[in-house]
Amino acid sequence: MQYSREVEEMVCVKKGPNHGPAPIPEEGKWVQSREVKDISGLTHGVGWCAPQQGACKLTLNVKEGIIQEALVETLGCSGMTHSAAMAAEILPGKTVLEALNTDLVCDAINTAMRELFLQIAYGRTQSAFSEGGLVVGAGLEDLGKGLRSQLGTMYGTLKKGVRYLEMAEGYVLKLALDKDHEVIGYQFVHLGKMMEAIKKGVDPKEAYEKNIGTYGRFAEAAEYIDPRHQ
Repeated sequence: MQYSREVEEMVCVKKGPNHGPAPIPEEGKWVQSREVKDISGLTHGVGWCAPQQGACKLTLNVKEGIIQEALVETLGCSGMTHSAAMAAEILPGKTVLEALNTDLVCDAINTAMRELFLQIAYGRTQSAFSEGGLVVGAGLEDLGKGLRSQLGTMYGTLKKGVRYLEMAEGYVLKLALDKDHEVIGYQFVHLGKMMEAIKKGVDPKEAYEKNIGTYGRFAEAAEYIDPRHQ
């Protein structure tokens, strides 16, 4: 290591007490993290690309500095889905520091990794106070039955009003309107459950009909419309 002449000529002053970093909560323990291997936790982060046409929700389960589990969910850009496929393969096995400095293909995923790293490094994880942390596989709990992302897709115009397209319950089939043409409910099909039934051998028409549900005062409607075509 090289020192400037000014530093070389300085008088040496002894350093006082060094108590190390402030402890952060990790999986039910207080940890003074000095190295990457001192970091553990499960957490989520959200990222976006420069034009903000798409977003990524990233979930990582880190054990002793190494990513054991990754869930990559993307929205709003078709190319991001392929980027997510690569990122989900790239991330497990890397340390959080490696992942922070790895090209995760899509800028929204890279940004999510940056935001998530900050949470992990500062002890702001979902599992901060969970003794032993969360098991590998806990990331899938966010997806629900049929392992589909929780989506909400709504569209509205001043002239024609709102259209519900996708809710947590599923793909919206019909909107229920009252006599004043206000939304009072909707009908949906739960695509995850439907596909699970079809894979088990249930006739597709039967699987479709058995997984249709309604929300709100659907049965009381004065009119029903298809939100995609009416």
